[in-house]
Amino acid sequence: MDIFMLAMFVAIGAHMFKSKYQSRRIALLGSHLGKYQIEKLMETLTDGYMRALGEADGSRREQIFNLLGSTEASLCDQLGRLAVEFSKVDEADARVSKLPVAIPYADKLFPAATFDLRKALAIHAQGINRAVRNEANRSPKAKAFTVSAELFLLQHTCHWFCKSKTVASARMLARQKTSYEQLVESVAPETRRAYCSLTGG
Repeated sequence: MDIFMLAMFVAIGAHMFKSKYQSRRIALLGSHLGKYQIEKLMETLTDGYMRALGEADGSRREQIFNLLGSTEASLCDQLGRLAVEFSKVDEADARVSKLPVAIPYADKLFPAATFDLRKALAIHAQGINRAVRNEANRSPKAKAFTVSAELFLLQHTCHWFCKSKTVASARMLARQKTSYEQLVESVAPETRRAYCSLTGG
């Protein structure tokens, strides 16, 4: 019984310690995201893409894509400003553990097994901007697919920073029916190269 009670107290203590650590990271990222409407714009854009892609009438589909132009522009602008603002965060607070599970302060204990969220946000902002500008001259359908993938990878990175890679991947699979590996393969080649180089794949 004594061993059981000790194990229970240790487990509770570890959980509280982890929760406090993750809450600090959520608060840090939230303090920056809260200044923008990025999440709302992402939802509007992805919903709009789905509506356009589900439209049988070609002219109506083109009209919906055109109407999303202002949302795309606003999102790119705000993501660019977020990346610049977050670049001023202290490096020690921006490190993300590459370990698959959440270990409090793993970013401090194993600094070699981390990546810099400031650099990741810059990669995402640039990738989304390129995809929206359609530098690769993709079809409207392919462009929508690529922009959506870039946005979902951004979401994954944010969840990774706040929780862990495993939790972020599980959320992506549950919400978007897409694995992390599929997501990385679906973004533009430039984003994939830069992101994998930074995070280790």
